[in-house]
Amino acid sequence: MAQTTLHVCLTCRREGVDPAAPRPGAMLQEALAQAGVPEGVRIVGVECLSACSNGCAVALSAPGKWTYVYGRLDPETHVAAILDGAARYARTADGVVPWRERPEVFRKQCLARIPPFPSDATQEAAE
Repeated sequence: MAQTTLHVCLTCRREGVDPAAPRPGAMLQEALAQAGVPEGVRIVGVECLSACSNGCAVALSAPGKWTYVYGRLDPETHVAAILDGAARYARTADGVVPWRERPEVFRKQCLARIPPFPSDATQEAAE
């Protein structure tokens, strides 16, 4: 099964956060790493997910699977739910976790659902 990547926006910060304070996105990445990464998942920090008005933001992706972007996440309260959702995503063949099986923050705070990038074989068949 393909490795799942949990992208964490390191530059995210919410309104009202002191610009000199540590960025909540970086705090989220640290909290996720310290909590223990699920099997088949790797955490990768990224500079920006362009979800600035919805920070903190993460994205889940894997080759051949749907990609999801989630926002309005809190580094203090959502870590367990994010890791649970990432583990469930990693166990799917297509990236689609049944709606009722998703953690609540993944049901209510999804910003985008992006189709899988076609493989060369799929692309050739479509042409």
